[in-house]
Amino acid sequence: MAILLSIQHLPKMTLNPIAVLNEPRKTRVPYELKQGQSRVFHQLPSGLNMEVIVQKSVKEKNPESRKDPPLVFVHGSYHSAWCWAEHWLPFFSNSGFDCFALSLLGQGESDTPSGTVAGSLQTHAGDVADFIERNLSLPPVLLGHSFGGLIIQYYLANMRNELHYEMQNLYPKLTGAALICSVPPSGNSGLVWRYLFSKPIAAFKVTRSLAAKAFQTSLSLCRETFFSATMEDNLVLRYQELMKESSRVPLFDLRKLNESLPVPKMTDCSTEILVLGAKDDFIVDAEGLNETGRFYNVTPICIEGVAHDMMLDCSWGEGANVILSWLNGLNR
Repeated sequence: MAILLSIQHLPKMTLNPIAVLNEPRKTRVPYELKQGQSRVFHQLPSGLNMEVIVQKSVKEKNPESRKDPPLVFVHGSYHSAWCWAEHWLPFFSNSGFDCFALSLLGQGESDTPSGTVAGSLQTHAGDVADFIERNLSLPPVLLGHSFGGLIIQYYLANMRNELHYEMQNLYPKLTGAALICSVPPSGNSGLVWRYLFSKPIAAFKVTRSLAAKAFQTSLSLCRETFFSATMEDNLVLRYQELMKESSRVPLFDLRKLNESLPVPKMTDCSTEILVLGAKDDFIVDAEGLNETGRFYNVTPICIEGVAHDMMLDCSWGEGANVILSWLNGLNR
């Protein structure tokens, strides 16, 4: 059973259900929510519904103290909202933050649009903006992983600022953005070419794993692509099964995506940016991480002993603690 959230006539931050759906789940391997989590559906202007896993702060809030910004999480390819619900939503809600993990259209339990792909940078970022505009009363922090990070980069380039605050086609203002093992502003083509010339075997494995979806049938390749070598087989198998079911259509048409890149520079330089990478990332290399840091004029942080799926890896707390320290330093 799922809950449909239609927010046109609801006050912000309520997230109260107004209708109950009896539709069957879209994924054959359902993700069972943890204590304190709920699954709601945000209705987009198109009428399509976007899955949101919600976990509110467990800390009592002093009305007179500074309010922490809500956190909105955006996944990458072959993932959906569940990837944040496993570890990071409980961690950050216990740290005092209201957390909202989105499943982009065509992914997880969200509706699938017509066509062969789920959308574009513009449509995905617009869906994120619509959720924020209609539900959150405080400027949130956006956290994006892999291609989710690229979607956030597009969001940053089209965000309202002091000069154009009333323009309706621009996205709501943010408190900050964390780009986690993110595809760099120029896209993934540079990553592919660097691998081809410097690590041809790795290039073959990445292509086979992601483009040919071999990670779905090979446990060892799934581990090498997303996780640390020490990740236990039972966990890799569980996440592999969830990833198989997470994406009914590709997030993007990669050819059209690459033609639209690089993303434009953001116009609001007051937004705090964290660029976070993983030393053992099999997909985004050190140059990709540094490119993103240069683009936003920040020094990237690279965490030792962590792989691409930082939020699911066996050392998931390493990245979470770095982000928490950064969050606690915002607007101090």
